Order: sequence, then structure tokens, then C-alpha cells
Amino acid sequence: MAAHWLIKSEPSAYPFAQLQADGRTEWTGVRNFEARNNLRAMAVGDLCLYYHSTEEKAVVGIARVSRAAGADPTAPGEDWASVEVEALEPLANPVTLERIRADPALKGFPLVTRGRLSPGAVVPGSPLRGAQLRTGVGTSSG
Repeated sequence: MAAHWLIKSEPSAYPFAQLQADGRTEWTGVRNFEARNNLRAMAVGDLCLYYHSTEEKAVVGIARVSRAAGADPTAPGEDWASVEVEALEPLANPVTLERIRADPALKGFPLVTRGRLSPGAVVPGSPLRGAQLRTGVGTSSG
């Protein structure tokens, strides 16, 4: 069974729409030891919830790990990691941080418990109620 992860990007830096246009990208620049270890734990096929931080604060799409962790090319000679991710689909209705925080069923979600950590592991069974997140059905942007 594939693991689920939360990855975050500022929409002004690399929005989900850009990932869709590019098809895939190298997820580089992570400089936190716990997050680096999460990158190393990511496997090909794992799903990623793509979160727009700062301005938007919403899960906006689904991506998938397309290449397992390797050395981060932006940090030659250092012990950092990166993975490659590919766009799968945007959410029809982005799931806002406000909505996530308001839902008692999501109290263990990484955005609630470890807001600055990216990537963060998503506990099985809680990926924003599975099918709702996958399709954006039953969610709202408010």
C-alpha cells in the first residue's frame, strides 16, 4: 500500500498548475533533518497532497512520487535528499487549512500538528477523508 505525504510550496514560487504544465519536477531544497528523512522514506508510487502555503493555505492537488530519494542536486557534497514528483490531478475544490483545522477527524493531520514540516507523513485513513480529497467532492474552498 502506498504511503501518503503532504508537500508544500508557495503558489508564487511553484504552484500546482506549474507542476501540471511541467509534468514532473525534482523536489529539492529541503533543509530540515526530519523532512529530509521523510524524503528518504518516500517510495515510487506514494501519493502526495500538494499544499499551497502562505497566500492560499489549501490542499490544491494530488501528486505522486515518480523517483525515489537521491542526493539533492542543489546541495552538492552535502547530506540532503530530493525526490521527483509528478502531477496527477488538481482538486475540484481545494481544501483550506481553516477547514482542516475545523474538522475533528483531522486533528492528527500534519498541517495541524506540524505546520512547518514538509514533507510530512499523512496517517493512513486520514488523507482528508480519502475519496473527498482525491476528487475534491464534498469539500469546499471556504
